[in-house]
Amino acid sequence: MKIVTDMDGVTLDELIDTWDDIRENYDTSDDSGYDRAVLDCASRLASDPGGDSAHVWAIGLAIMAPYLTWLPGEGVAQQAVAALEGADRALRDRACPHDSHPYLNHDAEEDAYLAELLLALDDESADWDEDRPRSEWRCPRNAAGFARIGLDIINPGSVTDVPPRLPVDTKDSISTLSALLHGYPKPWTDINDEISSQASELSRAAPADRAGRLMVVRAVTWYAVSGMVRTKSVLDDLAEAVEEALPHFADGDCAHDGHPALPDSGPDAAVLGITLSSSGGREIYERGRIASGRNAPLDAVVCPVLMAEVADETLAVLRKRRDELFGERDTSHADAEYLRADGRLDIGKLVERTDHKSWNEEYADDLGLWAARRHGQSADDRDRAVLLLVAHQAMNISYPSPPLSVVRGVLATMRAVAAAPLPAECVHEDGHPVVRRAEFRAGMAHFWAPEEFPPGEDSRSAESWTCPRFAAAVAEESIRDLAGLYEEDELADAG
Repeated sequence: MKIVTDMDGVTLDELIDTWDDIRENYDTSDDSGYDRAVLDCASRLASDPGGDSAHVWAIGLAIMAPYLTWLPGEGVAQQAVAALEGADRALRDRACPHDSHPYLNHDAEEDAYLAELLLALDDESADWDEDRPRSEWRCPRNAAGFARIGLDIINPGSVTDVPPRLPVDTKDSISTLSALLHGYPKPWTDINDEISSQASELSRAAPADRAGRLMVVRAVTWYAVSGMVRTKSVLDDLAEAVEEALPHFADGDCAHDGHPALPDSGPDAAVLGITLSSSGGREIYERGRIASGRNAPLDAVVCPVLMAEVADETLAVLRKRRDELFGERDTSHADAEYLRADGRLDIGKLVERTDHKSWNEEYADDLGLWAARRHGQSADDRDRAVLLLVAHQAMNISYPSPPLSVVRGVLATMRAVAAAPLPAECVHEDGHPVVRRAEFRAGMAHFWAPEEFPPGEDSRSAESWTCPRFAAAVAEESIRDLAGLYEEDELADAG
């Protein structure tokens, strides 16, 4: 195409290349040149909205429309919208011989090919591999359709008679949340802010979007309560948002025989919720369901009765885990797990649970806090030695890291041990046990119950296990490992 514009001799080919660059890189550059390109295209369309070239400028603005949802200069988006609305008014009712037009089947995924198509559209010598003839693409009604597509991208849900699409920022949210919930957040993602933002989205959601936003909060809740989040206010935000949303569903009723099972995978649940949080997404869901014959009808998925159940379950999980992670954690149940019937330590079970294996991660937090608390209550030197070491080892096993409620209790014990007066020298002649060796657990079992557990190759004396200097060294290592996990004011205020 050799058409030359009146803008410094720039060819339309070059303009189209610029438009496509904006489409691809709209969110990675703050370029005033982008504003100039949009304003130039909008000016050309506005100057002759019903002209023969209107299809070029309308499609051009549709290509660049994602940029106008990002950070355009002041007034740029408004001028583009005005030009697109003018073109739609001038062109949509024009008589034409066509039964249909390409815009009616144009999905968001096909935006990437518009620039290439435009380059060939008005060049009769160029190859044309499209299913629809050039005449339909050039048709005024098709130009009006693409003007409405551009308007729908800029202001989602503002027009009708165009294929549904997800809002631009929604697609970014899906990408960011999917990465986070798969356990590989993008480098620039602030995890606490990203999760809290989902609570904010639920709180300000329009009625039609509320069910989808509740599903997103359900999805991020699983991640937030897993221990990956160490800030209580994040769980507070999620709980408050669900509490506010619950009354909107509580009085709902329905005629459904049953309700569909929602995704039980965090990423899948988040994608579904985000999709159902916009009118375009809901229409995409329904069209896909009808075409595939799979999935439940939309009204059953967002049914208020089902959403009330989701809200109740999510709120129960948040409250329970918030108390466990940040409140006064109850460890009384651990007595039955780690004490024998006669009240003595079950050393075999303690040795088993202090093995640094993944299957012990689920026990580590309660075990560590229980051992730390019992250490402060015991007057038996052997028990205190074992309990201190169990608390230390459990904190090393805890994954992803021990929660505030646990760190607070374990640190209190470790600091008390580290602050106790120490003898100038050890009274034993052998060295202290090496905690990180594989033989350590067997050695601890023999120390506490020599009649039940034979000595190992590197057995140490009972005096080395109960040595105050050894206890202080273990405590100081634990303090170094734990003290940096939370701010001191959090440790003081927890509970």
